[in-house]
Amino acid sequence: MPIDPATARKLDLRLATEQSQSRLPSVAAGLVRDGELVWSGAVGTLSGRADGEPSSTDTQYRMGSITKTFVAVEVMRLRDEGRFELNDRIDSLLPETADAEFAAVTVAQLLSHSSGLQAETSGPWWERVEGGSWGDLLASRPTLRFRPGARFHYSNTGYAVLGELVGRLRGASWQEVVTANLLEPLGLSRTTTRPVAPSAPGWGVHPMADLLHVEPEHDAGAMAPAGQLWSTVEDLARWATFLAGDTAGLLEPATLEEMCLPLVVNDTPEQAWTGAHGLGWQVWNVDGARFAGHGGSMPGFLAGLRVNLATCDGFVLFANATSGMGPLGLDLLELLAAEPREVKPWHADADQSAALELVGDWYWGTTGYDLRLAPDGHLLLGEPGKLRGTRLRPTETGWVGLDGYFEGEPLTVVRDADGRPGHLDLGSFRLSRTPYDPDADIPGDVHPDGWH
Repeated sequence: MPIDPATARKLDLRLATEQSQSRLPSVAAGLVRDGELVWSGAVGTLSGRADGEPSSTDTQYRMGSITKTFVAVEVMRLRDEGRFELNDRIDSLLPETADAEFAAVTVAQLLSHSSGLQAETSGPWWERVEGGSWGDLLASRPTLRFRPGARFHYSNTGYAVLGELVGRLRGASWQEVVTANLLEPLGLSRTTTRPVAPSAPGWGVHPMADLLHVEPEHDAGAMAPAGQLWSTVEDLARWATFLAGDTAGLLEPATLEEMCLPLVVNDTPEQAWTGAHGLGWQVWNVDGARFAGHGGSMPGFLAGLRVNLATCDGFVLFANATSGMGPLGLDLLELLAAEPREVKPWHADADQSAALELVGDWYWGTTGYDLRLAPDGHLLLGEPGKLRGTRLRPTETGWVGLDGYFEGEPLTVVRDADGRPGHLDLGSFRLSRTPYDPDADIPGDVHPDGWH
């Protein structure tokens, strides 16, 4: 469904306002909905001068730490292939790290920034100097700042380790692997490890004067997996639809969902937490809405990608400035939210007859739940997120919970002598058709006096 022209004008105005008020040489952004880029725009010039080359949605900008999400997806693809487990120690996969202080950290801890590994390199500020090799990085003896698994501590160094892991197991550089396995299949032809024209130069804007300062650009070497990739609005929008579920078969839906679970809270003292990290993706809880994505910054550049995991609306944005951008992305999403969504017609096409015998009222003790069938073949027990309501996915032997208390717990249908569903066993909890049904196998038995 196309964006209403009135909404498009509001989006264009918000983008122009951000460029002007935040004093950004240029800014480019896009919004995705239902797997498509539904709006995009660019304001400003690449040089920051009035007579400079205008920015466009095909202009390359450095995406900074959004690079980490590509590395993380390839790590998870390797996991899915059985090359390792997430709880494997890194020294079992990269033997040369056996003498390093971080030898015992796990792949999962590196992905979720809970390894405790130092945030930056031990040498000069890596974002502003030519990068060294993997051997140089190891020789600098990266250290642990915290006990592995103890807390969130963002680590660019950790993603250098993961980039080396990807390259080692694939027998090529991490750049070659990500290009062949993700960028090319998804058609991200304008996403590269170094700038390809038309591309934006990086600028620092003086905080108290309308002056610009050139920011450096270079190959970050072993640290490149932490922030090297360049991209465009169109390309990054396709990556946003990947996060929204259109993985083109490159990643299992269950794996993508696993990556977006908030595993490690980014805790700020005296503030309610709204941010966390999953396995490579940042996760936000904004007024009860769950978002996933990643931010990015390098000297001279700002970037952002965020998707509402319930609605699948998302934004991507770039600017060629070291600092200064406001809450542009969320404001754009708020304007998009006012647009009516396409209503898909209902059809009775799903074959749900096999599970029809299970629907209706069930009781766990004295608490009642309705069990109903969803169009996707799942069962819905009560309302997920309330009490112990959950979705249940069919398996070869029964069902498994997908939400809340019963996530991962099995549901088995226990039948009576006539083959009819007598009661349900959900992670050892028994649900019967009436409260404490005397015909159901209730642990501790049903009192002989019954209800009295």
